[in-house]
Amino acid sequence: MRATDWIILAVILVLFLVSGLLALAETAFTRANRIRMLALADEGNKRARRLVELLDSPVTTLNSVLLVLLAAQLGSATLVGVLMERLLGPIGVVVGTVVEVAVFFVFAEVAPKTYAIQHTERAALRVTPLLHFLSTFPPLRLLSRGLIGLANVVLPGRGLRQGPFVTEEEIRTMADVAAEEQAIESQERRLIHSIFEFGDTLVREVMTPRPDMVAVEADDTVASAIQMAIDRGFSRLPAYEDSTDNIIGLVYLKDLVSLDRAGRGSDPVRVAVRPAVFVPEQKRVAELLREMQQKQFHMAIVVDEYGGTAGLVTMEDLLEEIVGEIADEYDRQEPQLERLADGELRVPGRTPIDDVNEELDVELPSDEWDTVGGLLFNLLGHVPEEGETVCFQGLEFRAERVQGHRIVSVYVRRKDDEEVEGVTVEPPASSNAPPS
Repeated sequence: MRATDWIILAVILVLFLVSGLLALAETAFTRANRIRMLALADEGNKRARRLVELLDSPVTTLNSVLLVLLAAQLGSATLVGVLMERLLGPIGVVVGTVVEVAVFFVFAEVAPKTYAIQHTERAALRVTPLLHFLSTFPPLRLLSRGLIGLANVVLPGRGLRQGPFVTEEEIRTMADVAAEEQAIESQERRLIHSIFEFGDTLVREVMTPRPDMVAVEADDTVASAIQMAIDRGFSRLPAYEDSTDNIIGLVYLKDLVSLDRAGRGSDPVRVAVRPAVFVPEQKRVAELLREMQQKQFHMAIVVDEYGGTAGLVTMEDLLEEIVGEIADEYDRQEPQLERLADGELRVPGRTPIDDVNEELDVELPSDEWDTVGGLLFNLLGHVPEEGETVCFQGLEFRAERVQGHRIVSVYVRRKDDEEVEGVTVEPPASSNAPPS
């Protein structure tokens, strides 16, 4: 071999090492956990702080790394071909190509990238100075930007999009995996899911419906309103005229007590009425919570599209969507989802369909109906009798208890005997007693 051949061989080895290092850097950078780096930066790790800055604009860093990596690989491939052609003639080009592909694949691709995957945090911190140099080196940045600009001319479009680089579904999945690996508590996982669901929840899904509202007539006496508030454990009551479709405001227990102490217990409730806030039932709960915080009110009257009263919602109702049920000494504990010994599920009629979907791992539609009772009403097309049954999507729903026009509780069970398609309705049995 001549002296120039040794020089070419040395350059090939350098380019080979550079390719392996850049492959490791690319994988470590793309897999680096930004949240973990932020935590290390807060602990005083300077490399982690610099890496977080690079992760804030990953496109610039990756473009520089990929450009140098491509140049190193193409350069080494060209030099290998030249060297092998000198040594072995035309057949040397073929031999050199095969050897280079095998060696590069194993030692400059698989090995460094596997190490970066197995030791992401350590690898990312070690290559941070290199990444910072490549992303801030002016000639390299100008060259990569120019080539990207040329690509945008050839393939016009909106260019590279800046984030978000972590989607909602990815965060949910990370929370699930972390809970399975016991990195976080199951309660923390549920809280993360609840926060995302909170943004999509509508007021009508969390409100107390109109039939369950506790309201006082405006012409009732202050003393009777006080007794009602104490009996039901409420500090605020809606006040209405004629019917609950005509809510005129809210009365506060503290105002009523003050009037009663002043000897005005026989006065009508309307003298203590304060203005009420009215919100549409399609309003998102996240927006309503912000409004409650800003305007400092704790209860709102929910109205439907026709202006009638649909129900009421409190700040506690909104917070329970995030943290779960908040019970105090005045709350009446209503039965929740209950698994029975025979595999059936007993649920209150007001149970959200999403809860049943989660419990049974099914996909009942929740766009048109919010509750199991609403689903049963719509499937039957009339107020069911106790014991009346309807089958839908492989499940059997049976009205256990009906009060007036309200479905109080429902039995749900899977149809194991055969796949049920569509909706079938069965008349109630002669006995209304639930199964043992």
